[in-house]
Amino acid sequence: MLTAGTEIDPAAQPEIALSDVIVAPETRDLDELAAILAEWLTAKLSGARYLRVINLDYPRGAGQSHETILFDAEWQDDAGAQRMGAVVRIKPGRFTVYPDDLFDEQYRVMRAFHENGWVKVAEPLWLETDEAVLGRPFFVMRKITGRVPVSIPPYANHGWVHDSTPAQRHKMWEAGVRELAKIQTVPLDGLGFLGGPPHARDGFAQEWDKYTRFVTWLEAEGAAPEVLRVLERGFARLDACRPANQPAGLVWGDARLGNMMFGPDYQVVAVMDWEQPSLGGALHDLAWFVESCDTMHGQNSRYGPPLEGMGSPAETVALWEEVSGKSAVDLDWYIDFTTLKKACLGTRMGLLRGEPMGSPADLAVRLKVN
Repeated sequence: MLTAGTEIDPAAQPEIALSDVIVAPETRDLDELAAILAEWLTAKLSGARYLRVINLDYPRGAGQSHETILFDAEWQDDAGAQRMGAVVRIKPGRFTVYPDDLFDEQYRVMRAFHENGWVKVAEPLWLETDEAVLGRPFFVMRKITGRVPVSIPPYANHGWVHDSTPAQRHKMWEAGVRELAKIQTVPLDGLGFLGGPPHARDGFAQEWDKYTRFVTWLEAEGAAPEVLRVLERGFARLDACRPANQPAGLVWGDARLGNMMFGPDYQVVAVMDWEQPSLGGALHDLAWFVESCDTMHGQNSRYGPPLEGMGSPAETVALWEEVSGKSAVDLDWYIDFTTLKKACLGTRMGLLRGEPMGSPADLAVRLKVN
């Protein structure tokens, strides 16, 4: 799920060869899109003449929730020839992964991050709410150069991360954890637009409410009753043992290395995919990150032996606590909640693809409700 563009260097070539597949939920005629964007950008860029949009392409191996298209724009103005790399991110239509529409909030939170220097993100340039332009709202951001640890194929066994040295991977891991922890230093008083419904405006209640409503939505969307029963049992189990530690904080929503872009020095250049932000609390992202790292490249990897150089869960937690200044007590509960959240997402993806994402019995084992 990319929100920033990548420019490919030789180190990334093995990955591109293996993942030369578009996984966007929807695609469109890129020549037609180029003409529309050229006219639209001409109106946005003061004094722009002879503007053309070129090099349009979809990200490969990532970008399953939004239609995201990379492009370059060239034009003339009074200062001479100009060129800009950009990315257009289009609001989902029928392929909606989440029940909550936070498209405008996604843009606004990235705008706040960029303007205040709180978190490294691609610069958001314009939000277009007029559906007449592309059929749905969209926003455009500046393209950033870097490499992403993609999921298709998994970076744990293919591509530039796999082929890096343990020391390089350790540098990448540390940079990722530090940037993750920095999110918890963002002041929340200017982010009130991320508040939830009146009965769950922020904090733990907001994130819990978001996913209990997810199950209701899955039922309306036609999820199998036996799967819904397992999910409900999962919520009941966690509800009976809620954690005492519920620190305030911002929720990124899909906190993993695969949603970060790295430079040639293995430092973070952008944190991506802010489609489900909330004020739900600091430990949700840490739990998601730890669980995602463990299943992708850690001791419980689905893709082969652990990647040497990546920090352990304990090292991740210790560094996160040091940088964020917050306690990770009760993290195990949040990791179980992450598993439940991902089960909701997996159920939704199964509905969209027309295929089940595992059996109810297997799901019950994962959610510890046997």
